[in-house]
Amino acid sequence: MAIPDFQSIMRPLLEHLADGDIRQNQETNEYLARHFQLTDDERSQMLPSGYARLFDNRIGWAKTHLKKAGLIEAPSRGKYRITKRGLDALSQESHPINVAYLRQFDEYKNGQSAPKAEKTDSDAGGDDELTPSDYLEIGYQKIREELEAELIAKIKGSSPAFFEQLVVELLVAMGYGGSRKDAGETVGKSGDGGIDGVIKEDRLGLDVIYLQAKRWEGTVGRPEIQKFAGALQGQRAKKGIFLTTSGFSSDARNYASYLDSRIVLIGGDQLAALMIDADVGVSKVATYEVKALDSDYFED
Repeated sequence: MAIPDFQSIMRPLLEHLADGDIRQNQETNEYLARHFQLTDDERSQMLPSGYARLFDNRIGWAKTHLKKAGLIEAPSRGKYRITKRGLDALSQESHPINVAYLRQFDEYKNGQSAPKAEKTDSDAGGDDELTPSDYLEIGYQKIREELEAELIAKIKGSSPAFFEQLVVELLVAMGYGGSRKDAGETVGKSGDGGIDGVIKEDRLGLDVIYLQAKRWEGTVGRPEIQKFAGALQGQRAKKGIFLTTSGFSSDARNYASYLDSRIVLIGGDQLAALMIDADVGVSKVATYEVKALDSDYFED
């Protein structure tokens, strides 16, 4: 089952609290994950920024809206229980419990910066399915995807030598190879047509990683990976990285997964993402701090 939006979580959340007991966040999250039959992968899915799990974040927003409307209350931090108003809402089985339903309560409307009066009680979809965190994450992801596309376009327009050097710069920024000077001296010196460079795995050079960097328009197939694997065997190498501006065929990926030598395949999308994370070829233009209420500050 897909991860539900925060409004779809509201009724099951109230049902979990219907016995009047105080529930902790972890217990509630476990119950709702079982209710929506989420897989472990769905439960562990993170927001694009990586600061929180997507499902847990949506539960948090469902709680925020229900609390504003007076359907639940928080006797202490991280603990919730249902109110009489929440029980009354559950008893009205013909009405969905969503943002439109919550707008009937003055406490909720007064807490909304821009109530949408044109909405009716039957409205359950549209923009109301998105939380403020969702809007931030969607905007962030769109900016990142556009930047990734720009990076790949720039790389494809560069020279092969520039791309090989970029690859080394990236791996050094990620913590491999020691200094840029040490890593850069190895590029193109192996004398093997199937290897573009060699970089230290760590600062001490206890092991090395052989590199193949190709600007490629079409999908990289199995033959190219076989050539690289053969070059690694010629060097008695155990580790290699094949980087390209395009992608790999499923046959190429399957072949690489069965080799004795460890070969990591990095396609264009992953390459651009790694560059952004390592601040290679990009610069920071703005920083936004997202803050949350510190409940401990208000505890007696």
